[in-house]
Order: sequence, then structure tokens, then C-alpha cells
Amino acid sequence: MENIQTIGKRSSVLIKDQVFSLVILPTDDKKKVNLMFLWLLAWSVSGVIVIANYFTLQQESAKLFIVIWLAFWAYFEFKIVRVYMWKRFGKEKVWIKNGTLFYQQDINGKGKIKEFDVNLVSDFDLIALTKGSIADTFSQTFWVKGGERIEFTCQSKVMKFGMQLDDDDATKIIIALKKFLKTK
Repeated sequence: MENIQTIGKRSSVLIKDQVFSLVILPTDDKKKVNLMFLWLLAWSVSGVIVIANYFTLQQESAKLFIVIWLAFWAYFEFKIVRVYMWKRFGKEKVWIKNGTLFYQQDINGKGKIKEFDVNLVSDFDLIALTKGSIADTFSQTFWVKGGERIEFTCQSKVMKFGMQLDDDDATKIIIALKKFLKTK
């Protein structure tokens, strides 16, 4: 049985030869990804300029300030590179095959695969967002990696996936997963 189903703009399900396969793309807004690249480029150039001018400074207090600023800069350089790579080249993959559920955050074909025994996986649930919560609002913004919306428990470990999905898409994915697992 083969059944390809699109769920929203960013996710799709394929059921073929008793294998359930779900792919969730990080974004469908290429314009924002391009703006993120421009921001990353500007941030990188600003850091290079500051590093180049560090060696021309004579005052120790100015050098200390630059070192502290560069630590701040390096932290956010790392964060934005990570998010940009995810938004540009990443995808979440979930598949169920031979009684095992696999999960991978794939970036250009690379990423650690986590395995879970389907018999030990508890019910899939929607992670509700709290209206007015700063943390939930921040986790759902385009500029961060995270904001998972679906969770399950396996051997007392909570596993989350479905980054920045809306309620409707997350619910449809949960229904598709439950329907497939019911046939097993």
C-alpha cells in the first residue's frame, strides 16, 4: 500500500511496504531565509572588523571591552549559523519500520538517528502553547531553532519533535501516526 499525503505546507507522510515515513521541513518562507543570510553576513563582517581593529588598540580597558564583545559576538555567530543551516538545509524525519520508531534532525544528509521501540512508546500528544507566554512566543519565531509541538514518552524519556508546526498540522500528524500504529 502506498499513500502519499501532504499535511500543511511543510510536512508530508508516505506509507509504503509497511513503513511509515514523515518529513517536516523547517520553513516554507525562502524570503525570510534570504534575509537571515543577509543578517548572518552583516554579523560576520562586523565581527571580522572588530577582530582586525583589536590589534591597533593601545588601552588595556578597550582591549578588555573588545574581548568581552567578541565573546558575545561569537556566541550569537554560532547560534545564527546553526539556525541558518537548519532553515536552509534541514528537515525532521520520523519513520516507523519493523517495530522501531526512528527520529532524525537531518541537515544535508547528516544527523544522529534516535531509535525507539514502538511497543514502549506511549501516546503521541500535542504540546499546547500558552497564550501570552514569552517563552512559547519566542520558541515559535522564525529566528530560532526549536518550538517542538508533538511529544511522546518512551521508557520515561520525553521525546519532542515537529518544530514550529501550527496546531492543525501537528494534530494531523498525530492522527496519521496513531492510525498507522493501530494497524500494527
